[in-house]
This record gives sequence, C-alpha cells and structure tokens, in this order.
Amino acid sequence: MPARELQQQLNTLREQLEQNPPLTEAEREDLRALMQQIELELELETKTQDSSLADNVNLAVERFEIEHPTLAGTLRNIVQALANMGI
Repeated sequence: MPARELQQQLNTLREQLEQNPPLTEAEREDLRALMQQIELELELETKTQDSSLADNVNLAVERFEIEHPTLAGTLRNIVQALANMGI
C-alpha cells in the first residue's frame, strides 16, 4: 500500500512540473534527479533503510517551501510515504 501511495505522489509531482511552474532549469533538473532516485527505490522495493533518500527529499522541501508551496507539499507527502515504507 505505501508503495502505491508513493507512486501516486510521484505522479502528482510529475503533473505539477508539466504545468511549468516558474523554476530554473537547475531546480527542474534537481527535481527530476530526485524523482529518478525515488523511482529506483520503488523498483528495488528494498527494505533496507536509506536515510539519504529521505534526507534529499527533505532538503528539496526546504528549498521549494517558500516560492513553490504546492511542490513542497507534494514532496512532504513523498517523505511521509517513504517513512511509511521504512525508507
């Protein structure tokens, strides 16, 4: 169940990025890389704890919190889904 929730949040984030929010190319690339990292984790469905992934998502939340609250909210949901999966 948590993996499906995480996939839904990734899809939401992808849709938000497709709406072309005012992000720099570097910000877009950082988000794409983070999404790839999360998708790889989903594919592996590893049960080992990888705190660096959650840390990276938390850093992205902090980065986008002020100027892009919708993106930050979706990223917070991803952090929660990762936590529910034990990652």
